[in-house]
Amino acid sequence: MVSVPVLALEIPVGACSWPRSLEVRPVEGDDLTAIMAPLRPGGYDPSLVTSTTERREQLKAVYEEARGCLRCPLHQTRTTVVFGAGNADAELMFIGEAPGANEDRLGLPFVGQAGKLLDKLLGEIGMERGDVFVANTVKCRPPDNRDPHPREIESCQGYLRRQVDLIEPSVICTLGNFSTKLLRGETTGISRLHGCEETRVIGTRAVRLYPLYHPAAALYTPATLQLLRADFHRIPELLALGAPPQPAVELEPIPELEEEPVTDPGAGQSPAAGVPLATQLGLF
Repeated sequence: MVSVPVLALEIPVGACSWPRSLEVRPVEGDDLTAIMAPLRPGGYDPSLVTSTTERREQLKAVYEEARGCLRCPLHQTRTTVVFGAGNADAELMFIGEAPGANEDRLGLPFVGQAGKLLDKLLGEIGMERGDVFVANTVKCRPPDNRDPHPREIESCQGYLRRQVDLIEPSVICTLGNFSTKLLRGETTGISRLHGCEETRVIGTRAVRLYPLYHPAAALYTPATLQLLRADFHRIPELLALGAPPQPAVELEPIPELEEEPVTDPGAGQSPAAGVPLATQLGLF
């Protein structure tokens, strides 16, 4: 088992497993205000992170911003913002494409059959969800599970970049074609790139980028599952290498994007746009 710091909010200290509330139901009303960290004057700054507590508080501040996001039309059809979940000090981060129907309903990433396969593969290398952080390239479900549009991707890039800057993973596994192409900035497909590690700068963070087949693609295709499993078993080797040398980068402010007009602020959203913070962030 890879040893990583464990954070706890509403989950007992020392718990290092996917939240027991995975069979979760959306809650009524807004129960986030009392435990949400206020956004710092001037926005987020990863250089201010000096402890796991500080990291957690800044992630919560970014989440607070994301959960009220109106930057693209997806806010009109989402049920909840799926910010991401896992260990805020994770050395390993997984990035998928976009939330599906179950994720949109529960506010957690990878909760269906693909998520169960992800859990199984993590177990095979001595890890579990409490050791990693899982996110998507966009935080709201596109209607009918279509691919995200360029405007939607642009609107979410700042959130993903800040997650990477704050969590500081050594290894990022992109899951499937979409997130691989986005984070690499070019169009080579996953069939050529899977299992090929390279160093990339995401936000201000140099990471070992490691493309993998999406677990959903492996559910009913034994040959793809075999490739995914073989690639997965290289992850401990990459983690043992640690993070690549970090670039000297001056932080640039996240550009402000014009918000879409809101025709009906409550349309398509549950109260508080989500589930309890401890469940949504999964900081355990």
